[in-house]
Amino acid sequence: MQPDVETAAGAVRERGWVVLEDVAPLSLFGRLAEALDPLLASCPTGRNPFEGRTTKRVNNLLAKGAVFQEVAANPGVLDLVEAVLGPHFQISIISAIQILPGETAQDLHTDDGLYPLPWPHPPVVLNTMWAVDDFTEANGATVLVPGSHQWPDRAFGGRTPQTVPATMARGSVLAWVGNLVHGGGANRTDRPRLGITMNYNQAWLRQQENQYLGVPMEVVQAFPERLQRLVGYDLHPPFIGNVDGRNPLKLLRRA
Repeated sequence: MQPDVETAAGAVRERGWVVLEDVAPLSLFGRLAEALDPLLASCPTGRNPFEGRTTKRVNNLLAKGAVFQEVAANPGVLDLVEAVLGPHFQISIISAIQILPGETAQDLHTDDGLYPLPWPHPPVVLNTMWAVDDFTEANGATVLVPGSHQWPDRAFGGRTPQTVPATMARGSVLAWVGNLVHGGGANRTDRPRLGITMNYNQAWLRQQENQYLGVPMEVVQAFPERLQRLVGYDLHPPFIGNVDGRNPLKLLRRA
C-alpha cells in the first residue's frame, strides 16, 4: 500500500529512504520499457567502473519521448519531494540505467557530494529510482546504508557500512536523500535490470544535466507549466534564475 506523504517523508528523514507503490499505473512501466528499447539498443556501456563497464545509461530522457514527462512530473512523487526539500526544487537529472548480467557492485557514494557543502547539512537532493523491472538482491537492486545521511561526517570509507538491498516489484519507486550512502548492486543473474533514475535538487543549486541546452525549447514549450518550472524555467525566491529581472517562464512563453 502506498504510504501517505507525511509517513513517507518521515521514513526518508529517519532512515534516508522509502519505497513507494502505486504511484502510477503498471501500464506506464510497460510504455517506459517500450520507449527505452531502441534507445538502449544503440547505447554503449559505461566508460569506467563507476558508470559500470557492463551498464548502459541513457541520459536526458525528457528530450527523448513524451512518456518520460509522466515520470518527471508524477504528482505523488512531487508531493514527497516537496515534503523533503521544500517548495522550491527542480529536475537535476533523468536517465535510464540498465545493469547487465555480470556487472559488479558500484562503489558506495553520496549524490550530493558533487556540491562543496559543509557536512552535515539539510537535504539538498532527493533521488528516485523507478523500477521498470523487478529489483532483486541478485539482479542489482540499489543498495543503501540506512541512517548514513545522519552520520556526523562524510568519512564513510573509514567505516564498515551495513548495506540493505532496496528490493521492489516492477512499478515501485525508491526515493532517497542525496546524502545517503548508496550504490548500484551487482547483477549475478542472466537478465538485465532496468530502472529510471529521476533526481531533484534545491532550485538554488546547478542541475547535473544542463536542461536548457539538453531539452530543446520547442519541446519545453509543449510541457505543462509545472514541468516547465521543474526543468528550471522559474525563479528561486527572491530572484535566482531571473532573465532581465523577470521570471524566465515569461520569456519561454514569448519565444
